[in-house]
Amino acid sequence: MDSDPLPHLDAAGFRRLWQRFDADDNGYIEGKELDNFFCHLLEILGSESTITEEKVQRVKKQFMSTYDVTNDGHLQIQELANMILNEEENFLLLFQRETPLNNSVEFMRIWRHYDADSSGFISSGELRGFLQDLFQQHGKNVSEAKLQEYTDNMMKLFDKNKDGQLDLNDLARILDLQENFLLQFKLDASSAEERKRDFEKIFAHYDVSKTGALEGPEVDGFVKDMMELVKPSISGTDLDKFRQVLLHHCDVNKDGKIQKSELALCLGIRSTP
Repeated sequence: MDSDPLPHLDAAGFRRLWQRFDADDNGYIEGKELDNFFCHLLEILGSESTITEEKVQRVKKQFMSTYDVTNDGHLQIQELANMILNEEENFLLLFQRETPLNNSVEFMRIWRHYDADSSGFISSGELRGFLQDLFQQHGKNVSEAKLQEYTDNMMKLFDKNKDGQLDLNDLARILDLQENFLLQFKLDASSAEERKRDFEKIFAHYDVSKTGALEGPEVDGFVKDMMELVKPSISGTDLDKFRQVLLHHCDVNKDGKIQKSELALCLGIRSTP
């Protein structure tokens, strides 16, 4: 088989292909969806003989061994983009390769900056500003028409309820935000010493500025991850409400920050000074 047998699509063609096979709209292709995709791939390649289940599985195994970078048996949207899009059109991978995010604090810093009107959503215009800044930051020259095309296609790919806006969860998918940091801890099921140790790790993770207090996007990041432990899908307005509740209860000296000792007191943990 040719080492590069796939026809390269533009962003719009990629979007149509993805939406065709991600039938349940969960952000990746798996199971029967995956088999259907590779059957379609064999049709694209113009196989003269009958397409059998054996051939589908053989081609699937070959491509997944190369492109399933997470080795989870799923074909994620960025993995398919790597298969289909050429370098110029590979806008999804551009974001996720050049802006890797493993901390909700940086994610919330981006969210707050580009949600310029503090509406709790990213509009098409605000997304366009984000993309423009990203391309400029990495020295990518993109025409106004191309920038608008990228914006339109990103909105169509990730605007789940088709209201012309992106919420927190949509932007997290675009930026490929890594798994919630708090999922690894079970503070209520640990001994006092273990809770204290885990608290130190948690505070250090969100105290990105290393000032001994959470402020601005550090508070936002902590709030986002806390909320998602009980409510997987949250909105920007949900986050703002819980942020105010947390500050009301934890910000004892009312300076708009949450000191380490204040958060420990809120969580019922005796912290190290």
